[in-house]
Amino acid sequence: MNRTVTVGLDGSRESRSAAEWAAREAQLLGVPLKLVHVWEPVPVPMAQAPLLGAETRQHWTERVPREAAEGLRLRHPGLEVVTEHVSGRPCEVLVDQAKNAELLVLGSRGLSGIGGFIIGSVALAVVAHAERPTVLVRAEELAADEHEMDPAGIPSAATPFRPVVLGLDVESPDEELIEFAFAAAARRGTSLRVVHGWSPPPYYAYGLSVDLELHGALARRETTVLTEVLRPWREKHPDVEVTEESYYGTPGNHLVDASREASLVVVGRRIRRNPFGAHIGPVAHAVLHHSAAPVAVVPHN
Repeated sequence: MNRTVTVGLDGSRESRSAAEWAAREAQLLGVPLKLVHVWEPVPVPMAQAPLLGAETRQHWTERVPREAAEGLRLRHPGLEVVTEHVSGRPCEVLVDQAKNAELLVLGSRGLSGIGGFIIGSVALAVVAHAERPTVLVRAEELAADEHEMDPAGIPSAATPFRPVVLGLDVESPDEELIEFAFAAAARRGTSLRVVHGWSPPPYYAYGLSVDLELHGALARRETTVLTEVLRPWREKHPDVEVTEESYYGTPGNHLVDASREASLVVVGRRIRRNPFGAHIGPVAHAVLHHSAAPVAVVPHN
């Protein structure tokens, strides 16, 4: 099966940022970049309106992806870029396109320079139903944002990558999620920062604030479990430096904090076969809406 990095392109600023990120990732992976433009059919009376005439339809279905592909080839020499026009409902088309992709990449509007995303209904539905990793990229995202500052404190794409951040639930650690994060760090030549958030069992909760000894014991247990979960992965990826962080409290909040110094945040989403609704889980939901870095959502059973 020929894998690609596939990106949904509609000509918007956020989709162009997503395409640039996808091009860089495709080069890291050594696979082609596929631009998918989805044309959603409109009712005949609307299609016959002057503003939606033949020339306008041709612009959106041909000119936008063609010009985007030409620009990406110029900015990323050697990258194979292909385009595809598909008619249908955007969510259904993109979920289907994800099946043959290493990654599906989507754009999302950012929150006015303070980090975070405004998730559109299509992007949220795709993330909830795609069965391959899906990455959301803010409209303001630049290549330099993924890298450390240069010695003068100036953003630069020539400096080393910032760490990859992985949100991990040690009670049900998924191998595909962990492998994705280690591989992402390895191909960037950077470290992996594993963030685990924990809360005490319900019957401990009321006494936790005053029982520091109990709190310390629970914290040590969670730290030990995290270390044991990651031990075989450290051995499998000896070149990836790993930092383990186990915190008391809501995992989503700690991941959002970590995203400010990350090149990529990786979270999991349990696959649900229910065709209705957008079920992505509270941690992924928080990170998608507030992360300062691109977010990869990895589905797993």
